[in-house]
Amino acid sequence: MAQIKTGISRQQWPALITAAVCLLLYVTGCSLYPGFFSLRVFTNFLSDNAFLGIAAIGMTFVILSGGIDLSVGAVVGCGSILMAVLIERSHLHPFAAIFVVLALGTVLGLFMGVLIQVFELPPFLVTLAGLFFCRGAGLLISAESVSITHPFLQKAARFAVHLGSASLPLSALLFMLTLLLAIFLSLFTRFGRNVYAVGGSEPSSVLMGLPVSTTKVSVYALSGFCSAFAAVVYTLYTSSGNATAGVGLELDAIAAVVIGGTLLSGGVGYILGTLIGVLIFGIIQTGISFQGTLSSWWTKIAIGLLLLIFIVLQKVLNKHLLGRR
Repeated sequence: MAQIKTGISRQQWPALITAAVCLLLYVTGCSLYPGFFSLRVFTNFLSDNAFLGIAAIGMTFVILSGGIDLSVGAVVGCGSILMAVLIERSHLHPFAAIFVVLALGTVLGLFMGVLIQVFELPPFLVTLAGLFFCRGAGLLISAESVSITHPFLQKAARFAVHLGSASLPLSALLFMLTLLLAIFLSLFTRFGRNVYAVGGSEPSSVLMGLPVSTTKVSVYALSGFCSAFAAVVYTLYTSSGNATAGVGLELDAIAAVVIGGTLLSGGVGYILGTLIGVLIFGIIQTGISFQGTLSSWWTKIAIGLLLLIFIVLQKVLNKHLLGRR
């Protein structure tokens, strides 16, 4: 069955289902809790989950290409503590420290991509090794959290765009900027089209003469950059660096991408869907906070149930809508 006759493209179904779930959760929260429907609460969805969203954007490109990256959470922890130590103990200007963190994150992603593509190693094992390496390196730099007192970074952390009674801090603005650039990259560039093609069918992409190897290596370099940028945003958000930051973030990022409608088999999904997946995280977390008596661990339980549901839906979509087995 090539396409359900509703005028909706078969590739759009996962994202539409995600949007419907997000809207349902938001309406439920608004009906149950006074004050849930407010601009301040909505902007908190973005600011509180900005570093998760940026890491998930990088993960989206990897999964669209048919791969996986387990190193993103460890890169956030290692990058944040490295940035804090460079600023506080080595007295580098924050811009220089940010450049170092972004460069190292990109190089790590590039290196893992080369190992995966050139030596045909499983992405799961290569990026798992990257996770252990970065987590260990971060703890080696400093096992203790390091607060940042540099005036420039303190000023940047306080910067916000005011929207009436609410405000968008710099972390949320950087998330939105990253999102817009990622949407453009995925939909309006040759690189983005190549990522979709490789994820949809790598043998067909080879026959079409597409740069499969370059594309697959590039998505891991991009994921490394996004993870390092997420580390920078985390550091701005907390005004500190912590080697244990981002523990489990790679799983949250994968969950956000999958719940956002990107198929694990690759080739189908949207960056905007990942945003919706991140918003679902925020809505559930905020709803539990408003409820007041539930443990924050209920967020994990709810996300786990949603993830299981969406994996089942993906199987159905693969078989009946996308014509895959």
